[in-house]
Amino acid sequence: MSKGRELNVEQRRAVTTTRGRVLILAGAGSGKTTVLAHRIAHLIHEENVPPRLILGLTFTNKAAQEMRERTARLVGHGCAKQVTLSTFHSFCCNILRKEIHRLGYTPKFTLYDERDVKRLVKRLVHNMLDHEGELPSLESTFSKISFAKNRVLSFDDIEREAPSWHDHFTSEVFTNLNVCMRAYNAVDFDNLLALTLQLFEKHPDVLETYQERFQHIMIDEYQDTNPIQYRLAALLSQKYNNLCVVGDDDQSIYGWRGAEIKNILNFSATSTITLEQNYRSTPTILDAASALIAHNTHRHPKRLRSNKTSGDSIAIFHAPSEIEEAQAIARKIVELRQEKQLAWKDIAILYRSNILSAPLEVALMQAVWENNGVWMRGIPFQVFGGMQMYDRSEIKDLVAYFHVACNPQDQESLLRIVNVPRRGISDQALDKITQINRSQNIPLYDVLNKVTHYVPDLSSKAIQGVHNFLKIIETLKQKCVLLPMKQVALWLLEAIDYQKAIAEEVKSEKMRAFKWENVLGFLDALPDDLVGEEALYEFLHEMGIQGGPEYKKHKEIRDAVQLMTFHSAKGLEFEACFLSGLEDHIVPHEKSLLDTGVEEERRLLYVAITRAKKYLTLSMACTRKKMGKQITCTPSRFLFEIPQHLLHVTSWK
Repeated sequence: MSKGRELNVEQRRAVTTTRGRVLILAGAGSGKTTVLAHRIAHLIHEENVPPRLILGLTFTNKAAQEMRERTARLVGHGCAKQVTLSTFHSFCCNILRKEIHRLGYTPKFTLYDERDVKRLVKRLVHNMLDHEGELPSLESTFSKISFAKNRVLSFDDIEREAPSWHDHFTSEVFTNLNVCMRAYNAVDFDNLLALTLQLFEKHPDVLETYQERFQHIMIDEYQDTNPIQYRLAALLSQKYNNLCVVGDDDQSIYGWRGAEIKNILNFSATSTITLEQNYRSTPTILDAASALIAHNTHRHPKRLRSNKTSGDSIAIFHAPSEIEEAQAIARKIVELRQEKQLAWKDIAILYRSNILSAPLEVALMQAVWENNGVWMRGIPFQVFGGMQMYDRSEIKDLVAYFHVACNPQDQESLLRIVNVPRRGISDQALDKITQINRSQNIPLYDVLNKVTHYVPDLSSKAIQGVHNFLKIIETLKQKCVLLPMKQVALWLLEAIDYQKAIAEEVKSEKMRAFKWENVLGFLDALPDDLVGEEALYEFLHEMGIQGGPEYKKHKEIRDAVQLMTFHSAKGLEFEACFLSGLEDHIVPHEKSLLDTGVEEERRLLYVAITRAKKYLTLSMACTRKKMGKQITCTPSRFLFEIPQHLLHVTSWK
């Protein structure tokens, strides 16, 4: 076995148990990525399994990339490239690009993100209600639609299985949404999985092709799988039954997103291996985490152990208000850095919700500290969860042009750019055009191509604007076939005079410069060798996957204190962690108290605690502002589940 000396006894067993249904319960910091990489190497080197027959699935691009790099170190880059290591969504997207024609779509479908879908739903509701102006909140409707998609349910099914989730309004929206998505030849992230499942169930020959193609399947973070991912795994592994799932039920924290912990709790395994050796944290931190999570009833029993020295006790303090809590954290960060010689990036402040970050950011900006006899103001920090490049409106505008060039049926992209930059097509003119599109069920691009026929009373200015737009799109199509995308993008920016458009639309000079800088950054990111319509289409899909909701890469960490939510911290580790806002109705979150979510909230705190390697500080406030009012807070009930001898009460001053 390649480099087997690096593995402990439990890991070695996990690597060499390669046949049947294998459940690897990998506790926090127990080296599961190492195990997966060595398992792939063992299959290739010791069992002579061709690398192309191996499939590894995970949930984030970051995790997939790390798995590729670890595997390449063991088997070589050429061999590693033949192994399919991917996120679920990217894997399904690649299958659909080859097979989606069997479901009535064309291979050049557009991938819609969450905001695209929400914008489409809002327009559908406007049309359904014949409503102008601001709509009432549709959050409940969005939640119900996501609930249905993640379980591949019709609304008739929901009426039977979850009556409280069913209503006729949402059912009508859901039906209209599906009709529109098919008409636009568009797919969203949830549908990538659902359509792949539909493909396998309706076309057994396609399923058999992929069953033969992937005879050894490994799934990382199995506790995060939803019902569709569960069924996909079952179908793909049905023939050869070599399915290895790796995960930790104690770190199942995405129930609100459709993940079902029962998938790992009820997994029917021929072999179960538990990884309990933690390589990250001190025994003190692990003992606190283990004592906390032991209060959950729905879990596989396990207890993490460490071979490190016991380490410092866990500091805990109770400040009068959230302002003083934040200021105390800033002071303690400076003390920790100076006493333990930590880099700023080795320190993280974690919280339950992004709404808690504001006082922390202010305290870090205002902190005064001494550096080699010089007084400094401000602690450098970085907030995770900010807007990604591909989410920015200026980039989405440019990308929409390329989407329309590839897929003229993509109505959302069309509507986004038909008057961007402004070319004389007023909202009233666009409304007349889309009315024909809706009432006569004619694709929007076709209406635009014969606009004087379909909308004879349109103003000459609007007609000229439509003609100018179509001329740009047709020229763009031709250039995409012949020229590198970077060169085409430069032409497009000049053709639509986008820099001028930004200057006219954005009042702030600073924001104008920022937006144009983003555009130039996007150009720099384009590959120099991206030529041809097929290569462009593949790039657009990859970009869509990279920019997906929970599948985005983490920002590159600079030397700054890291601020992030408990959820965002999963998979990361830091020398020192400060867990702030540990109060009831925050941790556990007040919404969890209304249902059965308290166990998931406890798992979330468990995840946060186990991010710390050496130093852990827990904090809370006596009062906190909420909706403009100062409210009295009580310590989180979870704090009383941590043995008191592991805690050291410190002053907030």
